[in-house]
Amino acid sequence: MEERFHSVKRASILGIVGNLFLLIIKGIIGFTTSSQAMIADAFNSASDIFSSVMTFIGNRIASKPSDDDHNLGHGKAEYIYSMLISIVMLWMAATSFMDSVTSLLYQRKYDFSIWLIVVCIITIGVKFSLYLYTNHLSKKYSNLLIEANSKDHRNDCIITFVTLLSCLFSLQNIYFLDGVVGCFISVWILLTALHIFRASYDVLMDKSITEETKERVYAIIRRHPEVKKVIHFNSTPVGYRYQISFTIYVDGNLSTFESHAIADQLEDEIEKEIEEIYLTVIHVNPMHINKKEETKKKNSKKKTRVKVNL
Repeated sequence: MEERFHSVKRASILGIVGNLFLLIIKGIIGFTTSSQAMIADAFNSASDIFSSVMTFIGNRIASKPSDDDHNLGHGKAEYIYSMLISIVMLWMAATSFMDSVTSLLYQRKYDFSIWLIVVCIITIGVKFSLYLYTNHLSKKYSNLLIEANSKDHRNDCIITFVTLLSCLFSLQNIYFLDGVVGCFISVWILLTALHIFRASYDVLMDKSITEETKERVYAIIRRHPEVKKVIHFNSTPVGYRYQISFTIYVDGNLSTFESHAIADQLEDEIEKEIEEIYLTVIHVNPMHINKKEETKKKNSKKKTRVKVNL
């Protein structure tokens, strides 16, 4: 767990440093040449800096252990700060889109500079490196903050490549593409922001585990024939993992110790085999079992077919 938070911390610091560098060079070249696509790309880098700062803060809070006021820990801080990131990204997307549309309507031109090409190439190199690193971490630790950063770095590679194309088209006096690319970048930021917002909202609103994970839990339960029935299955997000609870019915003739031993074994197996499960709470209820009927069922299963040779 500690390694997870340290890795996310390193990734957020690298993101802040890398994006700050890109913001400076994009801003200087974008405003110098009046390239709307490059200015929009600079806005995107500014949102990336904010995202990395929020990742750093959210990860730091989420790493705090549980206490008397927060019995389940501080894991949801990741999703609160992810939602803040998405809201700021939505604002930046709207601002950038309006500027790009204005550029298209008034047919603004900009001065081509070889530095536009250089900045695009540097950006693609930096962003692709950050993408590879954060994508590895997001898969390893299932962290929404780092996943959002990873997707943002990947999107930036594609966006900057399109910006590079618009710069090359300007050599042929085709300037409308600059505004089009600015709009494209704005919409891309918008879609990314909506995805992060939805993922954060789901966890903060206590969305249940996926049907796939739920079925994995039931598969473990089915390995125990002592469990006759399962009801009241519930799940609650605890940071990036879940706490689940359900009630099982067992033979009422079992002792209290025996019935609870079944529940304890189930809890251990579920938490060991399913990484998404943070805590399992099982309630045990007795069920009346007709011993004669149970014996008949067992005997019927043992019977084998007899082949008769005529």
